[in-house]
Amino acid sequence: MTDGLVVLCTCPDDPTAERIARELVSDRLAACVNRSGWRSTYRWHGALHDDSEVLLIIKTVRSRFEELERRLKALHPYQVVEIIALPVAAGSERYLEWMAEETERPRDAVGKSS
Repeated sequence: MTDGLVVLCTCPDDPTAERIARELVSDRLAACVNRSGWRSTYRWHGALHDDSEVLLIIKTVRSRFEELERRLKALHPYQVVEIIALPVAAGSERYLEWMAEETERPRDAVGKSS
């Protein structure tokens, strides 16, 4: 088991997904965010829906998850935001090191609460 997490989050459209992805990477809450479009079928308020969505595949580390979750909820337009974190059981050692480096808190933010 590593400290890495893959977080899944759907967005209503590409502009929203791009904005959220840029903010998460810029704020060092994610090392990388992939965006992929597809259709989602789900029940909401008793009705069946079938909509286009953009899936964010967010690569981060466990120590940044709580802040990432708060930021996603603040940035996201959905009433109930899909945030599902999956642990990374194994992976390329160098990639996992890179993820950890890219999600380190900036030196001036260490010790400050968010």
